[in-house]
Amino acid sequence: MNEQAIQEQYQHIVSLLEQKRLKEAQLQLEAFLWNCSDWLLRNRLEQAKVSYQYMLQYMRQGVNDPERQKLYRQLLTETWEVADQARICLLDEVSSHYYYSLHKNKKNMAQGYTMLDWLKVLESFPDDLAVSQLMPNPAKATDLALQRHEQTNQYLFLTTWGNSEWTAEDEQQAKAFLDSELLPANDLCLLVGAVLLSLQECFDPRKFSWLLDATTHAEIQVNQRALVAIAFTLHTHPNRLSLYPELEARLSLFNEDCSFGKQLNRIYIQLLRSQETEKIDKKMREEIIPEMMKNVGIMRNMKYGFEDNAEETDRNPDWEKAIEESGLGDKIREMNELQLEGSDVYMSTFAQLKSYPFFQNPHNWFYPFDMHHSSIVREFGMSPTGDNAILSLILQSGFFCNSDKYSLCFTMAHIPQAQRSMMLSQMTLQDLNELMDESKSSSLRQYAQRPDVVSNQYIHDLYRFFKLSQRRHEFRDIFKEEIALHRIPALKDILCKPELLVAVADFHFHKEHPAEALEMYTEVIDMNYGDADIFQKAGYCLQKEKRYKEAISAYKKADILKPDHVWTIRHLATCYRQLHDATSALEYYKKAETIQPENRNVLFLIGSCLAESERYKEALQYFFKLDLMENDCIKAWRAIGWCSFVSGKYEQAMKYYDKVLALKPIATDYLNAGHVTWRLGNTEKTIELYGKASAESSSLETFLDMFDKDKETLVRQGIDERDIPLIKDLIN
Repeated sequence: MNEQAIQEQYQHIVSLLEQKRLKEAQLQLEAFLWNCSDWLLRNRLEQAKVSYQYMLQYMRQGVNDPERQKLYRQLLTETWEVADQARICLLDEVSSHYYYSLHKNKKNMAQGYTMLDWLKVLESFPDDLAVSQLMPNPAKATDLALQRHEQTNQYLFLTTWGNSEWTAEDEQQAKAFLDSELLPANDLCLLVGAVLLSLQECFDPRKFSWLLDATTHAEIQVNQRALVAIAFTLHTHPNRLSLYPELEARLSLFNEDCSFGKQLNRIYIQLLRSQETEKIDKKMREEIIPEMMKNVGIMRNMKYGFEDNAEETDRNPDWEKAIEESGLGDKIREMNELQLEGSDVYMSTFAQLKSYPFFQNPHNWFYPFDMHHSSIVREFGMSPTGDNAILSLILQSGFFCNSDKYSLCFTMAHIPQAQRSMMLSQMTLQDLNELMDESKSSSLRQYAQRPDVVSNQYIHDLYRFFKLSQRRHEFRDIFKEEIALHRIPALKDILCKPELLVAVADFHFHKEHPAEALEMYTEVIDMNYGDADIFQKAGYCLQKEKRYKEAISAYKKADILKPDHVWTIRHLATCYRQLHDATSALEYYKKAETIQPENRNVLFLIGSCLAESERYKEALQYFFKLDLMENDCIKAWRAIGWCSFVSGKYEQAMKYYDKVLALKPIATDYLNAGHVTWRLGNTEKTIELYGKASAESSSLETFLDMFDKDKETLVRQGIDERDIPLIKDLIN
């Protein structure tokens, strides 16, 4: 079988298991295993089949078995686990993916070492590093210590990743890593990454249990990475946890004080935010960076407003004005706002900097940034000084994810020292003093250790791995998929709480995802948790989805809970207008007028509703009022012109259409003005205006469609219907 056939057969078996069609699944799996060389898997399946046959036989005989459901779940679990291992076993022989070569060769790679052996090597690293400084040749000794440490980490990562099914002994040895007081936190973080990748390939209850243990680790870098790994795993395997009641019970126990749910919900939102990265990347490449490049002169002056030997060092206010007039100010503010909310604004900058040899090894994408990594030490030394010390301080901040920090270091290392010094010297003296100030640098480090910053930066690291790594096409990219953690059965009791759902719904709402936001607002409303704001937002989402009747219902509930709120009233009116119910729309616009009597938009909309109801005399009063309130109000002139025309006030209509034509006319202005001149008997002028309307339209057909829509109105105003085809030919 080829790779595609294996995957298709496996997915068919999984589909049967998800539908609880166990007998069919076992028969299909039996055929699947004919091509598998692992006889142990066949024996496991055979035992599960026999047990299930006995269970069914006892049921047919009417035997009362209180353990029946428990046994059924165990058989379902065992069949699914055999299917998982059979798929991997078959793919080992045909797939070129790196994972399957790891899985096939994990024993050879381990070279007889156990996880505990590697733990001892890693625990000794801090002492090895300290001793190396006392050796006759400290540089060489340090390099050897670093190499031994990093090679051990690599073996541990690859063998863990390639191990599809931990034994009880594996699990106990892995727990020793969590219990160790000597193991460097970065090494434990790398192990979390290996477990995450392994679980993406194949669900393993022991690894998932280990991740739950890791969420209680004292080190923030570890527990936050474990939480992210749990979110990834449950998204990839949404239905598996129901087969392991002990894991479900542990999840529930974790959330007794609700903190687990709050943290997981925060990571949920961060994952959703990461899916906006492509939009941000596009905006950065096409709008913000080109705008900055265009205004690079202004930017230079803004930051470095001084010359050699100059006495005046204050910044010229004209520079700020130039930035605002260029539109660059808005772009910079937008970028700052995105960065403050945790969006990935650096993807476009660093995407091209992932070709260094460091990134050719998969495990390096998962290793926290460390100034003592051999790749960094070779370039900057063990104790950075001068410019490198400043760079080190910058890299301790939480502004860049770990992957980008490595990229920045390698890039800086390839820049000649003189240019590097010049780049860093471009910072003002005040900036440098702030960085070197102990309290400021301490604040940067504290910011970088905040749980929300750590989890967000790790998600950015994962995003880069799944989007930019050399073998990215071998992995399932969850960032391309719909992420809805609240729908996962195992997380229902944890995440389906009103305050948590509202937080996720609000994210979707502000990112203009109306369908997703509406689903969650509806769920919150069904919990009887809806307040005026939630009904308003639900109504707005329904309006965006063009479900106007349902939107009206939601807005009316919001109006009851928060009466006379002008936003709600105006949106009610808008929905009625969309349903062509001008009478009801007018009622609400009038209500809005009593609250905001000088609101020009409300006045215009009232006039429009009156005009739609053919109450032209009243409509004109509102449009005239709007014309008095606002200079050169072209939309009021258009409305006055049309209402005057259909009311038979042709001279007045022409007066206002002349004003429109003298300002910023569009195709419909020429068309409507032509209607008036035709009624006034000026055929020559009519043909001229219709010709301009046709020229301004995208095509002749578009113009004729517009013209035909007004045909009944023209006839009602006394135009002979028989003349209409003639005037069209005159235009052509």
